[in-house]
Amino acid sequence: MIYEKADTNDIAGLTRLRLGYLSEDYGEIAQDDLKRIGDSLPTYFRRHLNEDLYAFVCRDGDNIAGCCFLYVSEKPANPTFISGRTGTVMNVYTLPEFRRMGIAGKLMKLLLSESEKMGLDFVELKATDAGYSLYRSLGFEDAVSKYHNMKYIIR
Repeated sequence: MIYEKADTNDIAGLTRLRLGYLSEDYGEIAQDDLKRIGDSLPTYFRRHLNEDLYAFVCRDGDNIAGCCFLYVSEKPANPTFISGRTGTVMNVYTLPEFRRMGIAGKLMKLLLSESEKMGLDFVELKATDAGYSLYRSLGFEDAVSKYHNMKYIIR
């Protein structure tokens, strides 16, 4: 198994794993929505990969067995993020036949090492129950805030 940062040659594999992740995470997704997402992902990856989105992959030969994404954003600095640069972990996913082999943990360690090299103030994520203990073992802590996590959906 080889663990490394993905490049543009990996776009097809990253697209497949992203669709696999979304299908498992969201359950049933309408076929037209899945097609629209799949059609848009290669363009997104070409524009963002290794600019503000970093993907880390585990290769088993020519096959990508697992991946995770780090989205880096820059905001106006404040006492919580002095440099203004933070990271968000997304799409931690391992193909079913490669699970329970430590792939996600090794990928996350690679992601966190790169985050430190980039000088990010922190890395955050939203954990599923299945991933919670892994992230805790890597040093992630539950976020406590006086703010409410909210969103406005534009349709």
